[in-house]
Amino acid sequence: MKPLIEITTVPIQIEMKTTNAKLEYARATADLEISRDTGGLEIKSKPIRVNIDTFEARNSITPTLARQLQQDAQKGQQAAYQATATYAQQGQLLLKTQIGEELVTKFAEDAMMKDVKTNVGIDFIPKEPAEITWDAGELNIRYEMDKLNFDWKISQGDFKFTPGDIEFTVTQRPEVVIKYIGGPIYVPPSSDPNYEPVDVKA
Repeated sequence: MKPLIEITTVPIQIEMKTTNAKLEYARATADLEISRDTGGLEIKSKPIRVNIDTFEARNSITPTLARQLQQDAQKGQQAAYQATATYAQQGQLLLKTQIGEELVTKFAEDAMMKDVKTNVGIDFIPKEPAEITWDAGELNIRYEMDKLNFDWKISQGDFKFTPGDIEFTVTQRPEVVIKYIGGPIYVPPSSDPNYEPVDVKA
């Protein structure tokens, strides 16, 4: 009699994937930044300055009220001194001599000559010159060249370690396959076209 059942087993399938450990080194990098400071030319000039002070010169022509009063006071004082000296001189002459026609005539002539000398009206103006001063000129030149600035940015090298790895993948699960390989089963058995009765002997 042939077997009616066929039993087969499917083994498990496992896929293993490994990754090796590795050590990586990142190189150092260097960045350079360049900036520029612009210079320039700067020129400053100050011209000569002439200062003319005509205060005294104008006062000698048209004096101010204060200066006029001062000058008149000086003239009056000087005239008093001259009159005192004249009277003293004439008094001494009168003491030494007798009054006569010649002496009186001399006094009159001296008085006329003084009036002539003082009342001529000829004078040099202005009596005071203008005062002239000056400030020296200046010239300043400043030149500055352009400047280049270099900025280095350097990063150090770095080591990177990647550990190893093992990966398991189940591609086929284990299983048992049961397969019926016999013919059809009829119920009741007598319905089988190839049925042969079983001879049972007592």
